Amino acid sequence: MQEIIGTNVERHHQNFLQVIQSYYQLTKPRIILLLLITTAAGMWVAAKGQVDPLLLLVTISGGALSAASANTINCLYDSDIDYIMERTRWRPLPSGRIKPRDALLFAIVLASLSFTLLTVFANLLAALLAMSGIVFYVLIYTHWLKRHSTQNIVIGGAAGAIPPLVGWAAVTGDLSWGAWILFLIIFLWTPPHFWALAMMIRDDYAAVGVPMLPVVKGDETTARQIWLYTLLLLPVTLLLVYPLHAAGAVYAGIAIFLGAIFAKKAWQLSHNAGDRVVAKSLFKFSILYLMLLCAGLVVDSLPMTHHFTTAFAEHIQMIVSLVPALQ
Repeated sequence: MQEIIGTNVERHHQNFLQVIQSYYQLTKPRIILLLLITTAAGMWVAAKGQVDPLLLLVTISGGALSAASANTINCLYDSDIDYIMERTRWRPLPSGRIKPRDALLFAIVLASLSFTLLTVFANLLAALLAMSGIVFYVLIYTHWLKRHSTQNIVIGGAAGAIPPLVGWAAVTGDLSWGAWILFLIIFLWTPPHFWALAMMIRDDYAAVGVPMLPVVKGDETTARQIWLYTLLLLPVTLLLVYPLHAAGAVYAGIAIFLGAIFAKKAWQLSHNAGDRVVAKSLFKFSILYLMLLCAGLVVDSLPMTHHFTTAFAEHIQMIVSLVPALQ
C-alpha cells in the first residue's frame, strides 16, 4: 500500500508552503496544544506563580518538539489503518504527500532538538521525562497496546500525563507530590475523553480491527467506565488543595464547578450510551474542562490572587467576629 500511495508525493506538493503544511499536519498540532497547556500549568504551580519567561519558552518549545516527534512516529506506525479510515485517509502519510523515510528522519530531528533544548536550558530530568513520553507513547501505546488491548487508552494515557511532570521538573529539578497529582489528574481524565471519541467513531475502529472498548465491549460498558473514571477524577483534582496545599480557593471553586458539569455529562451518557450526540458533547467538554482546569491552576498560583484571597478571607473573618457584638 505504501508503495502505491507513495508515488503521488510530487503531484500533491505544488510548492514549498504545501510541504511545510504537510509536515505540520504530521505532528497533530491540536493535540500538542492541549499537552502544552498542561505543561504550563505544572510550571506555574511549581513556581508558585512566578515563572521565568525564558524557561517557560524553552520548556514549551522542548515539549512541543517531543510531542511532535511522538505524534509523527504514531502517524508513521498507523499509516496503514489511517489509509482505511475515512477521517484519516488524507493525512500526509496515507495520502502519499510524505514518504515514510522522510517522516522518520523528521521525528528523529524533532526528538534530538527537544532533548538538546531541555538539557541545555532547563535540566536533564525534564529532558529525560520528555524522551520517556516519546518512548511510552510509541512503544507501549502505539506498538503494543493500541491494536491488542481494550485497556490501550487507560495505560497509554500515562504518556499524555507526562507533560506536567516535564514542566514541574523544569522549574524545580525534581518531582514532588504536586507533580504526581497533576500526572494522576491527566491519567484519569484520559479514558473519559478518548472513550467518548471512540464511541463517536466506533465503526471506523471496528473496520480496522483496533480493539477500542466500545468496539469490543459495547457502548453501555464504555459509558459505565466513563462514569467510573469521572467519579475517580473529581476528588483527585481537589488533592492539590488538601492535603497538599499546592492550590487554593480559586482553583477549588473552578475544579468543583467544572467537575459538576463533567459528572452531569458522564451521567447522561451512562443513561444514553447509544446516543452519539451525547458522547460528542462529553468529548468536546472534556477538552474545555482540562483547559479551564489548567487555567484555574495558573490564575490560582499568581501572587496577586493570593493577596486577593487572603484579604478577602480576613475581611470575612472580621465580619464574622463582629456578629456577636451586633447581637
